[in-house]
Amino acid sequence: MIIQPANRTLSVKEYYFSIKNKEIARLNAQRAAQGLDPVINLGIGSPDGAPSEEAVEALCACARKRGSHGYQSYIGIPELRQAIADWYARWYGLELDPSCEIQPLMGSKEGILLLSLAFLNPGDKVLVPNPGYPTYTSATRMCEAELVPYNLVEADGWYPDFAQLEAMDLKGVKLMWVNYPNMPTGAPARREEFEKLVAFARSKGILLVNDNPYGFILNEPQSILAIPGAKECCLEMNSLSKSHNMAGWRVGMMLGAADILQELLKVKSQMDSGMFRGIQEAAVEALKAGPEWYEALNAEYRRRREVACRIMDTLGCTYDAKAGGLYVWGRVPETPGQAGGDVIADSDRPSPAQVLSDKILYEAGVFLTPGFIFGSNGAHHLRISLCANVETLNKALKKICAL
Repeated sequence: MIIQPANRTLSVKEYYFSIKNKEIARLNAQRAAQGLDPVINLGIGSPDGAPSEEAVEALCACARKRGSHGYQSYIGIPELRQAIADWYARWYGLELDPSCEIQPLMGSKEGILLLSLAFLNPGDKVLVPNPGYPTYTSATRMCEAELVPYNLVEADGWYPDFAQLEAMDLKGVKLMWVNYPNMPTGAPARREEFEKLVAFARSKGILLVNDNPYGFILNEPQSILAIPGAKECCLEMNSLSKSHNMAGWRVGMMLGAADILQELLKVKSQMDSGMFRGIQEAAVEALKAGPEWYEALNAEYRRRREVACRIMDTLGCTYDAKAGGLYVWGRVPETPGQAGGDVIADSDRPSPAQVLSDKILYEAGVFLTPGFIFGSNGAHHLRISLCANVETLNKALKKICAL
């Protein structure tokens, strides 16, 4: 390499699923040469269903219009901001001002980095859940800020221990990431937990962000911004990826106080030139979906979850069959000599779930996500994605039963 990478890249690695997908591609080439079926990938949560016909038609119609293909506004078309406001009013009971309290994003993942760039200086501290979405950690590190992990454990229902939080050294903490309904654990959003989180953030002067893409998937939609006083200290992210089968379309949103969103816009406006208008118009139509859309979506995911739970049973894992979201999260059975706690202290030692995941991948041709990628408190857990149809899940079950 002719020049050295920036120091910030030394603190992060290539995204786990990027690495794993390349490994699976290599395995599939080998399996094809041996006359074997490709690996069944039950890893990442990329919905396999289609968006609504209305959304697809809106995209196609816009794409055919002369003048639709130029740069767009950095803050999104007014129709999209209004559609988001209407969606939140209808389903979350929350009034948002579409002129200043809604910032459309090219997926909520973009929002994590943009917000971090807008508010974090080197040495600032960020509260990040363990287990939690890996991008919270990588965005923090790339901004040269300091990670302050806080524990989520099964004994507490995967909710924060506020006594433990209060006892931590919080000097210098500017930002806190939360994610309810939770990924990877499936813990639901609860108003009482939101109330505690808002009170904590206000008392400590911390900007708290709830990442909320799973509210409609086997869950009842709730928003942290509906808690009195939340807009003073909280933002919420959401997206159409899971709720409307539009993961590849990259339509997300950041919601909250106008002055905070203005800081985010300073960064965003330097990084892109607006979302394609056809996608924005499609999102407007998707957001008009009635209860029948979400009922059909969840009926299918319930059927899939039943099979995913049978896979967990076959592996001897314990899990919450009522958890929501796009995944089933299960604790692997303990082996002789295995520590009973949640935390794996030696990060170089393969976690119990990682060992089991690799065994299933190489011997059965099925990939299940090992929970260590979400933090040390996930080291004893596996995650099964529901983004495969019942037939595929049953095929995976049959392969695992044959081990």
